[in-house]
Amino acid sequence: MLHLKLETDPRWATIAEENIEEILTDHAWCEQKACTNAITIITHNSQYEDLVTDLLELAKEELEHFQMVHEIIKKRGYTLGRERKDHYVNQLYKFMNKGGSHLQSMVDRLLFSAMIEARSCERFKLLSQRIKDKELSKFYYDLMVSEAGHYTTFIGFARKYGQDIDVDKRWKELVAFEGELIKSYGKSETIHG
Repeated sequence: MLHLKLETDPRWATIAEENIEEILTDHAWCEQKACTNAITIITHNSQYEDLVTDLLELAKEELEHFQMVHEIIKKRGYTLGRERKDHYVNQLYKFMNKGGSHLQSMVDRLLFSAMIEARSCERFKLLSQRIKDKELSKFYYDLMVSEAGHYTTFIGFARKYGQDIDVDKRWKELVAFEGELIKSYGKSETIHG
Protein backbone atom coordinates (compact mmCIF):
# COMPACT_ATOMS: atom_id res chain seq x y z
CA MET A 1 0.00 0.00 0.00
CA LEU A 2 2.74 2.48 0.92
CA HIS A 3 4.73 1.95 -2.29
CA LEU A 4 8.09 2.57 -0.61
CA LYS A 5 11.01 1.58 -2.77
CA LEU A 6 13.21 0.33 0.06
CA GLU A 7 12.16 -1.15 3.40
CA THR A 8 13.98 -0.32 6.61
CA ASP A 9 16.60 -2.82 7.70
CA PRO A 10 15.00 -4.67 10.65
CA ARG A 11 18.17 -4.08 12.69
CA TRP A 12 17.02 -0.46 13.05
CA ALA A 13 14.34 -1.67 15.51
CA THR A 14 17.08 -3.11 17.73
CA ILE A 15 18.94 0.22 17.67
CA ALA A 16 15.71 1.97 18.60
CA GLU A 17 14.88 -0.45 21.41
CA GLU A 18 18.34 -0.11 22.91
CA ASN A 19 17.86 3.68 23.01
CA ILE A 20 14.17 3.89 23.93
CA GLU A 21 14.38 7.22 25.78
CA GLU A 22 16.00 8.83 22.75
CA ILE A 23 13.55 7.28 20.28
CA LEU A 24 10.59 8.46 22.37
CA THR A 25 11.92 12.01 22.54
CA ASP A 26 12.57 12.06 18.80
CA HIS A 27 9.15 10.56 18.18
CA ALA A 28 7.42 13.18 20.32
CA TRP A 29 9.00 15.97 18.30
CA CYS A 30 8.09 14.23 15.02
CA GLU A 31 4.44 14.31 16.11
CA GLN A 32 4.70 18.01 16.96
CA LYS A 33 6.21 18.74 13.53
CA ALA A 34 3.48 16.70 11.82
CA CYS A 35 0.86 18.81 13.58
CA THR A 36 2.63 22.01 12.54
CA ASN A 37 2.93 20.77 8.96
CA ALA A 38 -0.82 20.14 8.71
CA ILE A 39 -1.54 23.63 10.04
CA THR A 40 0.93 25.14 7.56
CA ILE A 41 -0.84 23.41 4.67
CA ILE A 42 -4.16 24.76 5.95
CA THR A 43 -2.72 28.27 6.25
CA HIS A 44 -1.55 28.30 2.62
CA ASN A 45 -4.61 26.56 1.16
CA SER A 46 -7.58 27.80 3.19
CA GLN A 47 -9.78 28.08 0.10
CA TYR A 48 -10.24 24.28 0.06
CA GLU A 49 -12.91 23.69 2.70
CA ASP A 50 -12.66 19.89 2.74
CA LEU A 51 -8.87 20.02 3.00
CA VAL A 52 -9.12 22.46 5.92
CA THR A 53 -11.69 20.27 7.67
CA ASP A 54 -9.74 17.04 7.26
CA LEU A 55 -6.34 18.53 8.06
CA LEU A 56 -7.70 20.17 11.22
CA GLU A 57 -8.70 16.69 12.39
CA LEU A 58 -5.34 15.32 11.34
CA ALA A 59 -3.50 18.13 13.21
CA LYS A 60 -5.53 17.40 16.35
CA GLU A 61 -4.68 13.72 16.06
CA GLU A 62 -0.96 14.49 15.66
CA LEU A 63 -1.09 16.73 18.72
CA GLU A 64 -2.80 13.91 20.65
CA HIS A 65 0.01 11.60 19.55
CA PHE A 66 2.54 14.13 20.84
CA GLN A 67 0.71 14.12 24.16
CA MET A 68 0.55 10.30 24.24
CA VAL A 69 4.29 9.99 23.65
CA HIS A 70 4.95 12.63 26.29
CA GLU A 71 2.80 10.67 28.79
CA ILE A 72 4.85 7.51 28.09
CA ILE A 73 8.05 9.51 28.58
CA LYS A 74 6.84 10.82 31.96
CA LYS A 75 5.46 7.43 33.06
CA ARG A 76 8.84 5.82 32.46
CA GLY A 77 10.69 8.50 34.41
CA TYR A 78 12.30 10.02 31.34
CA THR A 79 12.39 13.69 30.42
CA LEU A 80 11.28 15.13 27.11
CA GLY A 81 14.55 16.26 25.63
CA ARG A 82 15.07 19.20 23.36
CA GLU A 83 13.67 19.21 19.85
CA ARG A 84 15.70 17.15 17.40
CA LYS A 85 16.51 18.07 13.82
CA ASP A 86 15.10 15.56 11.38
CA HIS A 87 17.82 15.25 8.72
CA TYR A 88 15.72 12.80 6.69
CA VAL A 89 12.81 15.26 6.44
CA ASN A 90 15.20 18.13 5.65
CA GLN A 91 16.73 16.11 2.81
CA LEU A 92 13.28 15.10 1.56
CA TYR A 93 12.21 18.75 1.61
CA LYS A 94 14.92 19.56 -0.95
CA PHE A 95 12.99 17.49 -3.50
CA MET A 96 9.97 19.78 -3.36
CA ASN A 97 9.32 22.12 -6.26
CA LYS A 98 9.96 25.65 -4.96
CA GLY A 99 9.38 27.65 -8.14
CA GLY A 100 6.15 26.34 -9.60
CA SER A 101 2.58 27.52 -9.37
CA HIS A 102 0.66 27.67 -6.11
CA LEU A 103 -1.10 24.45 -7.10
CA GLN A 104 2.19 22.69 -7.88
CA SER A 105 3.57 23.80 -4.51
CA MET A 106 0.47 22.51 -2.74
CA VAL A 107 0.62 19.15 -4.51
CA ASP A 108 4.32 18.79 -3.73
CA ARG A 109 3.72 19.65 -0.05
CA LEU A 110 0.92 17.08 0.12
CA LEU A 111 3.09 14.40 -1.51
CA PHE A 112 6.03 15.32 0.76
CA SER A 113 3.68 14.90 3.73
CA ALA A 114 2.35 11.60 2.40
CA MET A 115 5.92 10.29 2.06
CA ILE A 116 6.81 11.19 5.64
CA GLU A 117 3.63 9.50 6.88
CA ALA A 118 4.38 6.43 4.75
CA ARG A 119 7.90 6.09 6.13
CA SER A 120 6.68 6.69 9.69
CA CYS A 121 4.00 4.04 9.20
CA GLU A 122 6.61 1.58 7.95
CA ARG A 123 8.89 2.32 10.91
CA PHE A 124 6.04 2.00 13.42
CA LYS A 125 5.09 -1.35 11.91
CA LEU A 126 8.66 -2.55 12.32
CA LEU A 127 8.74 -1.38 15.95
CA SER A 128 5.39 -3.02 16.68
CA GLN A 129 6.65 -6.35 15.31
CA ARG A 130 10.20 -6.37 16.65
CA ILE A 131 10.47 -4.72 20.06
CA LYS A 132 10.00 -6.85 23.15
CA ASP A 133 8.26 -4.14 25.21
CA LYS A 134 4.58 -5.19 24.96
CA GLU A 135 3.18 -1.74 25.84
CA LEU A 136 5.27 -0.01 23.19
CA SER A 137 4.63 -2.78 20.67
CA LYS A 138 0.87 -2.18 20.91
CA PHE A 139 1.34 1.59 20.99
CA TYR A 140 3.34 1.53 17.76
CA TYR A 141 0.86 -0.83 16.11
CA ASP A 142 -1.97 1.62 16.85
CA LEU A 143 0.09 4.53 15.53
CA MET A 144 0.96 2.57 12.39
CA VAL A 145 -2.75 2.34 11.58
CA SER A 146 -3.18 6.06 12.18
CA GLU A 147 -0.18 7.03 10.03
CA ALA A 148 -1.53 4.91 7.17
CA GLY A 149 -4.71 6.97 7.31
CA HIS A 150 -2.71 10.20 7.24
CA TYR A 151 -0.77 8.96 4.21
CA THR A 152 -4.06 8.28 2.44
CA THR A 153 -5.43 11.72 3.36
CA PHE A 154 -2.44 13.60 1.96
CA ILE A 155 -2.09 11.60 -1.24
CA GLY A 156 -5.87 11.75 -1.76
CA PHE A 157 -5.90 15.56 -1.62
CA ALA A 158 -2.88 15.74 -3.95
CA ARG A 159 -4.79 13.68 -6.51
CA LYS A 160 -8.06 15.55 -6.00
CA TYR A 161 -6.66 19.05 -6.42
CA GLY A 162 -3.74 18.25 -8.71
CA GLN A 163 -5.96 17.38 -11.68
CA ASP A 164 -3.83 19.45 -14.07
CA ILE A 165 -0.63 17.92 -12.72
CA ASP A 166 0.59 14.39 -13.34
CA VAL A 167 0.42 13.54 -9.63
CA ASP A 168 1.21 9.85 -10.12
CA LYS A 169 4.36 10.74 -12.09
CA ARG A 170 5.43 13.22 -9.42
CA TRP A 171 4.74 10.63 -6.70
CA LYS A 172 6.88 8.04 -8.52
CA GLU A 173 9.70 10.60 -8.75
CA LEU A 174 9.44 11.25 -5.02
CA VAL A 175 9.37 7.52 -4.24
CA ALA A 176 12.54 7.04 -6.31
CA PHE A 177 14.23 10.02 -4.61
CA GLU A 178 13.24 8.77 -1.15
CA GLY A 179 14.41 5.25 -2.04
CA GLU A 180 17.91 6.57 -2.67
CA LEU A 181 17.80 8.90 0.31
CA ILE A 182 16.73 6.24 2.81
CA LYS A 183 19.82 4.15 1.99
CA SER A 184 21.76 6.57 4.20
CA TYR A 185 19.37 6.12 7.12
CA GLY A 186 18.24 3.35 9.48
CA LYS A 187 21.36 3.46 11.61
CA SER A 188 20.40 5.79 14.46
CA GLU A 189 17.90 5.98 17.30
CA THR A 190 15.52 8.38 15.61
CA ILE A 191 12.20 7.65 13.93
CA HIS A 192 13.54 8.53 10.49
CA GLY A 193 17.27 8.12 11.23
